[in-house]
Order: sequence, then structure tokens, then C-alpha cells
Amino acid sequence: MKRLRKERGWSQEALADEAGLDRTYISGIERVVKNPTITVVERVALALGCGLGALLD
Repeated sequence: MKRLRKERGWSQEALADEAGLDRTYISGIERVVKNPTITVVERVALALGCGLGALLD
């Protein structure tokens, strides 16, 4: 997720805004201290314009 976000030149806040999430939640996911639900993963994937599988690589 972090790699895809950075490839787009987005900050955590920009991704959070696009996905309708809090920036601290995005940070927690990237630091692997939060375990997102499949619904959250889907929201992030839609925001990044990628498939769910791309976030799992």
C-alpha cells in the first residue's frame, strides 16, 4: 500500500481523504499495527485505483 501511495505522490492524508478514512488509520496499516477489515482494504484499493491483490503483494 505504501509503495502504491508513494508511486502516486500521495501523502497518507491524501490517501485517507480519498478512501474516507483517518490518516492515523492509514499510518497504522502501513506500520502493520492495524489489521484492516476487507471493507477497508477495498476502500483503499478503490482510492488507489488498483485491485485487492495489488495491496497484498
